[in-house]
Amino acid sequence: MSTALAENRVQLDFKDWYAQTRHRADRPDLTPEEAKRPFAKYYYEKIPVPDRAHLAMMDAPCDPAKAIPPERMNDLLNPGDLEVEIGWCNLPNGAGFIANKMVYPGVTADMIDWWFAWHPLEDLRYRIWYPPQHGGLMLSPEGRKRILDPSIPNREKNWGVVHHVTENCNCGMENIDIHFLSPKDFGFDMARWKEPYVSTFAGGFGWAVAVNKTDDSITAPALMCHIFRQHPKGLEHRTRFWMGYRMSNGKPELTLPPGVKVPAEAVQGLARHNVCEFTRWGDFLPRIYKELGHSMVC
Repeated sequence: MSTALAENRVQLDFKDWYAQTRHRADRPDLTPEEAKRPFAKYYYEKIPVPDRAHLAMMDAPCDPAKAIPPERMNDLLNPGDLEVEIGWCNLPNGAGFIANKMVYPGVTADMIDWWFAWHPLEDLRYRIWYPPQHGGLMLSPEGRKRILDPSIPNREKNWGVVHHVTENCNCGMENIDIHFLSPKDFGFDMARWKEPYVSTFAGGFGWAVAVNKTDDSITAPALMCHIFRQHPKGLEHRTRFWMGYRMSNGKPELTLPPGVKVPAEAVQGLARHNVCEFTRWGDFLPRIYKELGHSMVC
């Protein structure tokens, strides 16, 4: 399929996209056209069950004294592990903290970079990632143009691009605007940004609003950090979320009023979602990359 046809097929303006999100929140079956896409088969696959012991580590909060705030994100560039690599809690300032670690046999940094560039180009590509909870995705025309620009390396294509996603992180379907950033703009020390401490990165900050918005719905930003490094068994994926923070002038900024904290159920819900969606991701990414990783358009 040509680039022009791909753009005509999937591009909506934001008003039309937003109007469809309540319908998409119900996870409708594929349309006849979607069912013909070369990757539609992944939508119907049996989703792997996360390791029971791993998921159980998200049953109760970890010790907040062992969690790192976003101001210490560069600790992720230290060799070895931090005190909390899998867990969640509320920090003393009320922010939500999430850590998760996965190891993917057979996955490379090039696969990660391709996926984060490839999947936002079409709504169905996001839905096949984790069909139980991924409702849809949209890019602006400017974002699409950047990602399709062959002169921009895959790992840089999302820098400055916003993904408008519809997703359920165990607290109901939400519309989330994810603003992807370069590691420099996220706040990492680029003098330390090298192997073997880091292989690639995907992250930024987002705002979430319930699809069925009510007056008491929670609306708060979050920082999202997916950082990858080499591991004897493959590629190691270390996730951090800091809920209640946004980026301001290249630095993390707490947005919660004094005495307010992110509800524990929202923090735990995202933590459990992370384990499930990335268990699925590690399972199918090598297969879809082998099949389609030669191109952005298919």
